[in-house]
Amino acid sequence: MNGSRIAAVGHYQPAKVLTNEDLAGLVDTSDEWIRSRVGIRTRHIAGPDEPVDELAAHAAAKALAGAGLAPSDIDLVLVATSTAVDRSPNMAARVANRLGIPSPAAMDINVVCAGFTHALATADHTVRAGAATRALVIGADKMSDVADWSDRTTCVLVGDGAGAAVVEATDEPGIGPVLWGSVPEMGNAVRIEGTPSRFAQEGQSVYRWATTQLPSIARKACERAGLAPEDLAGVVLHQANLRIIEPLAEKIGAVNAVVARDVIESGNTSAASIPLAFSKLVERGELSTGDPVLLFGFGGNLSYAGQVVRCP
Repeated sequence: MNGSRIAAVGHYQPAKVLTNEDLAGLVDTSDEWIRSRVGIRTRHIAGPDEPVDELAAHAAAKALAGAGLAPSDIDLVLVATSTAVDRSPNMAARVANRLGIPSPAAMDINVVCAGFTHALATADHTVRAGAATRALVIGADKMSDVADWSDRTTCVLVGDGAGAAVVEATDEPGIGPVLWGSVPEMGNAVRIEGTPSRFAQEGQSVYRWATTQLPSIARKACERAGLAPEDLAGVVLHQANLRIIEPLAEKIGAVNAVVARDVIESGNTSAASIPLAFSKLVERGELSTGDPVLLFGFGGNLSYAGQVVRCP
């Protein structure tokens, strides 16, 4: 096999919905203030009895069903997350156990908001190298666990959820070459640290970096796939903030593409945001099988990773 492809995708969100009006009862904010600054209207919040691996397993089960595969067909599980509470067993092992996947390689990848696209590239490389046959790649985060619910600048952003993709070997590559990197000297601009861990960021620094530095990098990811931005049918950026997504998509030049705006109803779900938004576009029929779609993650560590994939 000369490449790999995404065979199916799936997503999951907790049932509880937290509106902007609900948040106005917790902190000094309003629906107008939130929507004008970040574009978010609602977000889903997991309960105390809904751990990250449960969210991940729901999304992964949906992707498996979509691919028509059994858990025993999977030999690699990768979970992108930055909200795991325990060091061991890791999220990947816990998801494998929940789904009944026998003896997979099981690894977590913590690149925060760029985690899923890093994990997808890792799965692509592993499958093409022959070290795995089929992989489950999952982005899952429970950002409500690390939110400071007294800080109106950050708590209005976050949501919980998971998205997943099944990656398998194929003759015709369906996952383009990854373009990835980071800006370590600016890594403190997005943080989840301390005891207890709390999410914090330098919003203006992140905004300037995302809207000025990332468009050219995203265009280079298209070049590596042999496509011009106008050839794209879809663009799924990390769902950080509508005020970042819209100018970034415009500067990339994907004039014919459907642009994911799931942040409006889901908030910032960190590593879950790209597969969650992608799966919804597929489920709604806004993308068709074989369509070229740019997936581009960015954020924590000021890391980024992007690749063009063919829609399952």
